[in-house]
Amino acid sequence: MSRISADRIIGLVGIVTAAMLFFFFAPAQAARPLPDAKIDSPLAQQPGMETAVFAGGCFWGVDAVFKHVKGVIRVASGYAGGSAATAHYEQVSSGTTGHAESVRVVYDPARISYGQLLKVFFSVAHDPTELDRQGPDTGTQYRSAIFFSNDEQKHIAKAYIAQLQAAHVFARPIVTEVTPLKAFYFAEAYHQNYLALHPDQPYIVINDLPKLADLQRQFPALYVRNQL
Repeated sequence: MSRISADRIIGLVGIVTAAMLFFFFAPAQAARPLPDAKIDSPLAQQPGMETAVFAGGCFWGVDAVFKHVKGVIRVASGYAGGSAATAHYEQVSSGTTGHAESVRVVYDPARISYGQLLKVFFSVAHDPTELDRQGPDTGTQYRSAIFFSNDEQKHIAKAYIAQLQAAHVFARPIVTEVTPLKAFYFAEAYHQNYLALHPDQPYIVINDLPKLADLQRQFPALYVRNQL
């Protein structure tokens, strides 16, 4: 019988460890499919580009989810909530900078609305009931947040959260912050498009690939197979 290589053993140990983390920190699922936003912006008459910024735990998975959504033009991982001086991964990871790991979603408002993006965000991109954490990741840098760029986004986001709370679709209260976007700072190059470049990493396999499966299952009309 051939010996198992050291690399394979290390890989198997990593997968088992990640599976144990998922067992203990699995995200809560909504009791039923989330409703469409009652208050939303209508689809634009002409193609264009608008920007939304969301934070929902490690930006790798959130980035990948939105890159598979119809009408999204591009997505980037980065930091929001703090200053330019501390917008670096090592500092953000301390949880003391005010930053949250975030994604900037540039989308065509003629193809998808802000309310539809919110529905994806709350349904599959993260668990909005976890305070200052997401799954195995803990700290304010992993908080759930919506960084709005204008009053319309603020109004739609707050109204949708109130709508979900009233419908009791989650077993626990939603803790998502709705706060103005002061600036978005791009994360380091090695964080960009991380899931597509590291699909076999245990963390990705356990925590993020299920999000893409949920996106395809819950939003077949919005799901785009080819990633941006």
